[in-house]
Amino acid sequence: MFLWKSSQNHDENDPSYRDAKVKELRVALGQLSERSSKFCTDACLRRYLEARNWNVDKAKKMLEETLKWRNTYKPEEIRWHEVAHEGETGKVSRANFHDRQGRSVLILRPGKQNTTSGEGNIRHLVYLLENAILNLPEGQEQMVWLIDYTGFSMSTSVSVRTARDIINILQNHYPERLAIAVLYNPPRIFQAFWRAVKYFLDPKTFQKVKFVYPKNKDSVELMRSYFDMENLPKEFGGNATLEYDHEEFSRLMAEDDVKASRYWGFDDRPCHAAEICSGRDIPVQSAVVNGHSKSEVAPEPY
Repeated sequence: MFLWKSSQNHDENDPSYRDAKVKELRVALGQLSERSSKFCTDACLRRYLEARNWNVDKAKKMLEETLKWRNTYKPEEIRWHEVAHEGETGKVSRANFHDRQGRSVLILRPGKQNTTSGEGNIRHLVYLLENAILNLPEGQEQMVWLIDYTGFSMSTSVSVRTARDIINILQNHYPERLAIAVLYNPPRIFQAFWRAVKYFLDPKTFQKVKFVYPKNKDSVELMRSYFDMENLPKEFGGNATLEYDHEEFSRLMAEDDVKASRYWGFDDRPCHAAEICSGRDIPVQSAVVNGHSKSEVAPEPY
């Protein structure tokens, strides 16, 4: 029995075994629509298999649920002008730096909460998840979350129900996308909220959540292992300055909306890329400043 278990573990780490599982899953899925086929790259199938311990039947069920969700929710069709009002305070934004492995970084600042709409908060976050994936360097499949709890209070926190819905979307429809979630210096009052939501996390996701405190030696070493201190904002123990300029970020998102439209084949569909929450039209060709740079569409963003 022990030898059989060891053999199984060895097989799961064997590239040829994994390639065979990907092919098996693709056959099991059958014919897909054009958009679903574009989503279901080999890298995508590997992530779903990884999330279900390389069980093809379980991965197939999970992936089919995601395809149903995407067909209904249509996350790839969300455009910045539709969610920009949720981002006015910079409560969630894509950082202008990557971690040491070149992964996209999302910065979340729950203390900057500015609306009470659960669906609005979810839709805004889903948009930025899709955007972070769009901007992953070639060969990267995961992103990093940095959560700054400065100014956090129960009055600025999303509801437990909204938090549960966000966790379910992340775990069920973006499996193996999260490398690590850093909860930086959460106040004591956060513990009550954490006790209410941690039970919604599956074991794999739970292990990726790291509580980090500025005066803790192990926490400091963890941050240094993941980030260049010169790029990391002071809010997370680094040396850089974190400044959120909503107008400039909106310009960046407008440009990325054009890239997303082209990738998904929406060139003939108006995406209102120049519309931002300030009410002024900003040309799509506008230069992005303040450290944000243009990124090419990765050949395989999913």
